[in-house]
Amino acid sequence: MKDASYEALESHFKRYRRWKLIVVSLIVLLVITAIVSLSFGYAQVSFSKVVRILLSNIPFTGSLAEQTGVSANDRLIIIDLRLPRVLGSIIVGAALSTAGVVFQGILRNPMADPYVIGVSSGAALGAAIAIVLHLGFGAFGFTAVSLLAFGTSLGTVFLVYTLSRSGPRTSVVNLLLSGLAVTIFLSAVISTLQVIAGGDLHKLIFWLMGGFSYVTWREVGSVALMTVISVAGISLFSKDLNLLALGEDHASHLGVNVEWTKRVLVTLASLLTAAAVSISGLIGFVGLIIPHMARIVIGPDHRILLPASLLLGAIFLGLSDLASRLLFFPVDLPVGIITALCGGPFFIYLLRRKGASYKG
Repeated sequence: MKDASYEALESHFKRYRRWKLIVVSLIVLLVITAIVSLSFGYAQVSFSKVVRILLSNIPFTGSLAEQTGVSANDRLIIIDLRLPRVLGSIIVGAALSTAGVVFQGILRNPMADPYVIGVSSGAALGAAIAIVLHLGFGAFGFTAVSLLAFGTSLGTVFLVYTLSRSGPRTSVVNLLLSGLAVTIFLSAVISTLQVIAGGDLHKLIFWLMGGFSYVTWREVGSVALMTVISVAGISLFSKDLNLLALGEDHASHLGVNVEWTKRVLVTLASLLTAAAVSISGLIGFVGLIIPHMARIVIGPDHRILLPASLLLGAIFLGLSDLASRLLFFPVDLPVGIITALCGGPFFIYLLRRKGASYKG
């Protein structure tokens, strides 16, 4: 027994060291991605200048950063123009990939993503209404477009969840079908708004494609706070997600309050997605690609899958935003085009690989 206990303890520490190495490596890669992304643009700023400018704005590190050769223009470009955009892409990538892990875990379907239950169509409807009606109010650092996108996306999720309930339980199949039905209906409404948009059609289409061109510091701060709270809440359910992967009946027998857990996780994941799309527009496939890739490399344990997917999503969307600025320079492509070019072929591959599992 002593030998078996020792081996189990040793295995636990090996797994912990491996997880720690994975997380640290991804954090380093994320920092490198951010520095590279900050460096490139209409006016290129060297990596060393970027690092010095960032250090000078971090408490207790300002004295370590030599400012010789760093101009006021360089500071303006990095701090006021590029940093909000880069941080916005990182936060949105982290939010969408984390939400993807949750939806795939709850639905036990690797082809599910944050938009599967109508979050995207709800957000698009709110943004379309704000754009077409020229609504100009704002609050908490958000514009009317962002606020309405956030509100209608959350409202859509709760509508879908209510429609999918059958007695005291919520069927996964009903959730998917209700999401599909609501998405089709809202897409028709959005198409109608596009027809009557007139001169606002370009602005509406650009928002629907997704991007970070107009992200400000206030929006970044608001979404960052919401993301941190939601991710912290989701992380408390990592063990429950592991048990739900075994099936709802098994999870219930092992002490999980399945319906309450699903309700909380759907709410938090929807909150993450709504917060993300409220500043970025519709950016698809992040919640599909990243969790699946992380699961292949790391495994299905949500205790490491959640933080790894969060960091991978941040890196992926940070690089996608960089590519959107550089591929057809000086034209700034919507980031949603980049993620769709990556996600479309990946979804087809995943469908062909997993399709046999859903036959019959």
